[in-house]
This record gives sequence, structure tokens and C-alpha cells, in this order.
Amino acid sequence: MSSIPLLVFVLLGLLSSSQAQLRLGFYDHSCPQAESIVQVFVKEHIPNAPPLAAALLRLHFHDCFVRGCDASLLLNSTKDNQAEKDSQADMGMRGFDFIDAVKSKLEEACPGVVSCADVVALVARDAVVVIGGPYWNVPTGRRDGTVSLASETLNNIPPPTLSFSDLKDSFVKKNLSVKDLVILSGAHTIGITSCDFVTKRLYNFTGKGDQDPSLDKFYAANLKKYKCKTPADKTILEMDPGSFTTFDTHYYTNVVKRRGLFTTDGSLLTDSTARSYIDGILNGSIDFFKEFGLSMEKMGRIEVKTGTEGEIRKVCGVVNSSN
Repeated sequence: MSSIPLLVFVLLGLLSSSQAQLRLGFYDHSCPQAESIVQVFVKEHIPNAPPLAAALLRLHFHDCFVRGCDASLLLNSTKDNQAEKDSQADMGMRGFDFIDAVKSKLEEACPGVVSCADVVALVARDAVVVIGGPYWNVPTGRRDGTVSLASETLNNIPPPTLSFSDLKDSFVKKNLSVKDLVILSGAHTIGITSCDFVTKRLYNFTGKGDQDPSLDKFYAANLKKYKCKTPADKTILEMDPGSFTTFDTHYYTNVVKRRGLFTTDGSLLTDSTARSYIDGILNGSIDFFKEFGLSMEKMGRIEVKTGTEGEIRKVCGVVNSSN
């Protein structure tokens, strides 16, 4: 075989690969106003509901951990399939209507061009910026998946009850390091949860009606007295008490005081490497805002679909063949 055709084949393969990668300004020619449309909508609405920023950030995280960042989390269940959004792991997820509203604006401007997966990534970044958090680069060019299975969530989305070892493993599977784990855990500086997620730590940690000894006893006593008064309580809790709408490092201060709300928060203190990153954040040797942006950009690349993979959904809740 001649070496020329082989060389051409290799070059075409490299070209195809490079075209399939995410890049900044992906929509510069196909929909130049795309990112400004997202930004304007977010700036207009998030100030009226700051806690929604945390929900949109969580939505991005959960989407990326199942089938990659492909907006599979947005797909609705059908009579034949229970989708991710209706799984136990995604209980309490919010922000779907917000994403749909942004997507509608984009469809008006540039029909069939901007993927729902890119909308999720851009909205998460812009919402965090609006509440005073860091800005990070969001390379675009993701395409939307066509499969969403509730059964895949439990093995991919780390629950808040994991030990550090298991939590680390779940991040490593997504090509995220211990540093990424610690930095991304800092997202708990904003947002709310409910007593459902801490009941076991407070009332039945080992199945013997006991309390998690790693949780600060005074903090636990206050939770029991004022918030989670019974094991069946579903009261809303601030994940970073007193600072839950402000993007800052206060979450790590709570963790060091053994007042991290989830088992996974407390588990960060059980690993020396993780603890060293926390100490670096608190003493200022690690720039939390900068590192959070870098870890978010890395997370946003997890198993993305690009090029000719997947599709560009017209409506984020259903695949195009269903429209």
C-alpha cells in the first residue's frame, strides 16, 4: 500500500479528532449571540432566587457523572423507561424549568444549534458568577445524549453517605483527582438540603440508634433541637449555615470544625492529602476561586459527546425523534 493514502487517512483522522473537541467560542459563527443570551437570562433571574444557583450547579455535576456531560439528566421518563431525573439519586433536583427557558431563548435565535448539554454547563458557570463566585472557561461543542436510565445513577453519582475511600474512587473513575474532589466539594458553600440526608448521622449511624461520633456534638445537638427534631423530619437545612447564598471558603471552616453536614464532608478530614488541600485553602496558599474554576472546567469535559455523536435536542426533555 502506498504511504500517501495512509498519510492522508491519518491526517483526516487527526482533523476529525480535533474538530470533535470542545473549544472556546464554538458557536462564534453558528450562533454568535448564544453565550450572551444565556448570560443575560441568568443575570436577570438568579438575583431574584439566589439559592437556584446551587441547584443549577448541582444539576451540572449530576449530569456529568452519568453518561458524561450530555444532558441525559434533562430527559423525561416515558411509559417504557424511568429516566435519571426520577431516580433516588436525583431526588430534590431543581432547575429544569430554568434550563428549558434558556433553551427556548436560544431556539428562537438559532434553531437546532446550541445543545442542552452546553446550556447546562454555561448556566452553571453564569449562575455562580452572579452570586459572587468565580468565573471559569466553558469550552463548548457538547452534543446531547439520547439515553437516560435511572438505574445508572446509583453506581455513578456519589451519595452523601460515602467513606472517603469510596468517594475518591467515584471521582477517579471520572478522571478527577483528590484535589478536584476537595475543591468541588466546596460547592457545598452554597445551597440547601433537607434532614433526610443527615438523619442517619444524627439518629442511627451504625444501625444501633447512635450518632456519628465524627460530627461535632454541639452542632448535632442544635440540629436535633431546632431542625431535624425527629428521624422523620424533612426540614430544609442550609449546607453552609449563615453563608449559604455566598460563594466563599466558609464551608471548609465548617468542615475543620467537624460541622460538615454530610458524611462525605466529614470524610475529607480522614485523608491526609485531602486535609492538606483544605488547610491550603484556609491559609490562602491555595486560591479556591481559581482552583474551583479549573476543576469545573475539567469536570465539564467528562465523557462528552462531540462531532457527530448524539444530537442537538430541540427540546431538552425529549429526544428529537419524540418531537
